[in-house]
Amino acid sequence: METLKYVGKPFVREDAFDKARGKTQYTCDRKIQGMLYGKLVLSEKAHASIQICTEKAEQVPGVVRIFTHKDVPEKKYNPHNWTAGTGVFEDMYILSEKARYVGDHLALVVGETREAVEEGAALVEVHYEEEPAVIGYEAAREAGDHVAFEKEVKCGDFEHIQQEEVLEIETAGSTQAIHHGPIEPHIALADIDETGNLVVWTPCQTVFMVRYHICSLLDLPYTKVRVVKAVMGGSFGGKGLSVVEPACAFAAWILRRPVMLYMDRPADITATRKRNPSCMTVRTLVTREGKILGRYIDSEFDGGAYYTNASAIAMAFSKKLFRLYRIPNQTVHAKTYYTNTTPGGSCRGYGSPQAHAVTEINLDQAAKKLQMDPCEFRLKNVVLPGDKDPSGGTDLGDARIKECILKGMEAFDWKNRREHIKEKDTDRYAWGIGMACGTHGNGYKGGYPDFTNVMMQIHPDGSAEVRIAVHDQGCGTVMTMQQIAAEALHMDVYRIKVPEADTFISPYDAAGTQASRVTYVCGRAVQKAGEQLLDKIKNACLALYGWEKEKQEALEGEIIYQGTEKKSYGEISIEYEKTFHRYLHTELEYEPEENPGVYCADFAEVKIDKYTGLVEVTDLLAVHDVGQCMNRTLSEGQVEGGAQMSLGQALFEEISYDKKGGVRSQNFSKYHMINAPEMPEVKSIFIENHHAQGPYGAKSLGEVVAVAPAPAVANAINFALGSCFTDYPITPEKIVDFLEKQSNR
Repeated sequence: METLKYVGKPFVREDAFDKARGKTQYTCDRKIQGMLYGKLVLSEKAHASIQICTEKAEQVPGVVRIFTHKDVPEKKYNPHNWTAGTGVFEDMYILSEKARYVGDHLALVVGETREAVEEGAALVEVHYEEEPAVIGYEAAREAGDHVAFEKEVKCGDFEHIQQEEVLEIETAGSTQAIHHGPIEPHIALADIDETGNLVVWTPCQTVFMVRYHICSLLDLPYTKVRVVKAVMGGSFGGKGLSVVEPACAFAAWILRRPVMLYMDRPADITATRKRNPSCMTVRTLVTREGKILGRYIDSEFDGGAYYTNASAIAMAFSKKLFRLYRIPNQTVHAKTYYTNTTPGGSCRGYGSPQAHAVTEINLDQAAKKLQMDPCEFRLKNVVLPGDKDPSGGTDLGDARIKECILKGMEAFDWKNRREHIKEKDTDRYAWGIGMACGTHGNGYKGGYPDFTNVMMQIHPDGSAEVRIAVHDQGCGTVMTMQQIAAEALHMDVYRIKVPEADTFISPYDAAGTQASRVTYVCGRAVQKAGEQLLDKIKNACLALYGWEKEKQEALEGEIIYQGTEKKSYGEISIEYEKTFHRYLHTELEYEPEENPGVYCADFAEVKIDKYTGLVEVTDLLAVHDVGQCMNRTLSEGQVEGGAQMSLGQALFEEISYDKKGGVRSQNFSKYHMINAPEMPEVKSIFIENHHAQGPYGAKSLGEVVAVAPAPAVANAINFALGSCFTDYPITPEKIVDFLEKQSNR
């Protein structure tokens, strides 16, 4: 294994100091001469025909224009279609012709100031003729015609497993709707440049998707629309689909003036996208020796008011359930419903948090029935390196989930703590430990087009520029690309510039910064381009100076020949251009050969106040199979952030609706996320076995970190109380209710 000089080291991001000091300029900080502001008028009803009266609002000083459905193009789109070839069912307009959920986009008020548009939006009169609203699974089932998507994925034959000497463990459970919770709500800024192009700045996850939607809806050529990825204040999947960009672009194009369309927190929660809620019944058949013979999972998803990701979430959920354990006979039946609630969309982990939330509790229940340690039970059944995906997906690659469990057991002192944890119990407090496993992927290979393009060049001053369409969500994507390029070129990380995605500057990328593809796919492309460019530099030295390639050594931005002569990359670049009339650069297109799995095992300790029902997570260990850690500081930050989001799923977070579809939790006083003082210390262990197809051995990390903490905590709670909580979140109210029922028996 080669010694890495730049990859794996804790380099500090170049934007870190400005962000820490509050100096970073976000989209809301931009000021353009003549800029207008835009605010959406959102539906207050879950399902209704509408009539909109704008007369009062139009009288507000500073209001320039109010758009409704009658003003926008009569063209439907689906924000989940990120390329022209995706072809998912389209049923949304820029502005809706009727209300289909509380938060539906009904009108757009544009004005000279924020104050004017706020007042104008408040005065837009929407007259509703309410229709029956479908809220929740039961109502969707009863409606009959509300199935958006249904599919069965299987291997083997679950129904014909011989039942003799086989135990069946059945678990029913659910996961909730979750808000992404970024610091920065959705926002976009559009303008017409000096040559008549429509330019959109947006903190999005895929500029080429946004361009596709705008061009399609406004009937503009791709060459006329420029989308620039702006500095982003967090996403977690929420900015993976177009939300405000089409309306913002439309207003700017019509008015021929710059328009900033912004959202506040209530709008961000109600009117964007949510993590799809799910409910499921899991039936697992096991031998008395602990081998899983088969599993049947009947699952349902709340897709919300529009199709968006109805098929994608069901398939992502289903496929991931074949990639963690060796189960020869498995069937996953998935169904997504239309409901009159916030549409579903991308959210960190995409399908994995739902897939493993209940199945991992089911496995603990199976282990209990077998009187077997939960870790030992899992070790008997986990996938191994080189295993195939029995559902027909791409091979699992170098799957190291077994090592994750074993390393975690050792570091957590699992067996000893599990044996003695109940000794800490008091009349008031109950203690427990639990664990859970999870898996995720490395992009879209096997499902959707997944390729990227990269251009890399050496400038006369010896600096390097890497053009690739990456979108930093705040987690250090740009620094990761810099480190990979530095490793390939053997030069200083901080001498390499990686501009973020811009459709006029960046080479085309098929899928954006999502699906945990950036390090594995884009990073590998950067590595290959860097190696190709270094070879070109060495060839230039051969042509210019007669230096034999095998006697050249690249070191710190220089080529050293036979240990004595040397030339800097800048010198070589200048002489190469002067002599051969060429710039020292390279370009390539890259598509991964595979899509391996990444794996995790999380271990949690909890302390439960039996008087109040409050759960304190006192210890959390996260073990991840990453192939190669790219930047330990950034990787640990990812693990901690993912744990925070997953613990929120376990204990607190939920977008809840009343019977009429009203959103109860429209701000952070009612939508509770775990705050810093409530977080345990999160300990990280990385399994670094160097996956062959990853950049310097790396696999993804950003999404799998948000998968296993929730079921690990759920299993710890159930172990502490002797309970069987399977519906998330496990709130204090649920715990107190359980304990009261136990005491009354």
